[in-house]
Amino acid sequence: MYKGLHIGVVIPAFDEEQAIGYVIAEIPEWVDEVVVADNGSCDRTAEIAEGAGARVVHEGERGYGAACQAGIGVLQAADIVVFLDGDRSDYPGEMVTLVNPIAEDRADLVIGSRVKGEPARGSLTPQQRFGNWLACRLIRHLWGANYTDLGPFRAIRRGTLETLNMADRKYGWTVEMQVKAAKTSVRTLEMPVGYRPRIGASKISGTLRGSIGAGIGILGLIARSALNLR
Repeated sequence: MYKGLHIGVVIPAFDEEQAIGYVIAEIPEWVDEVVVADNGSCDRTAEIAEGAGARVVHEGERGYGAACQAGIGVLQAADIVVFLDGDRSDYPGEMVTLVNPIAEDRADLVIGSRVKGEPARGSLTPQQRFGNWLACRLIRHLWGANYTDLGPFRAIRRGTLETLNMADRKYGWTVEMQVKAAKTSVRTLEMPVGYRPRIGASKISGTLRGSIGAGIGILGLIARSALNLR
């Protein structure tokens, strides 16, 4: 479908044995490589992912950013990298919406916006909605970028990803990417995507500790970036 372009997918996953097989099965056939970054799962996530045809890399350091970095590290020759979650909350079939603008050289980073799309009832918690709103408002105020979401479902040109020099290994991975893109004038688009209730229990937004940790991590990263500490 994308002649001359190698498309790679990275799926960070932690205890997603109920969902990971469905996620991989829904990935379009034109994708060249699927990597599941297993972030220390205690269940059969890795086994099921391998059985579904994905390449599995193990990252023992807990953290969304750490898992994403591990996945990127083993991609072979991807020109475009797509990130999505392993809990089946994203719709892999919508990947073409994110990849097309990059393949057509209209953007270098495309973020799937759940806010612009049609999230299923109950799929976004109140704390997720508020956190997204606050973070995006701060980014707009500080750097003038009009984001609506920090959604995990996104595509980026491999060369652009390398120039961003991503560093966060915890909760701030997505916001770091968007802040750095805004600060360096990366061509960025948001495209509406759907969102559905995840399979299984959330490790972040579904717990008070996880929500607080994510909020502190995201706001802290924005503050450090504004002070040019990152």
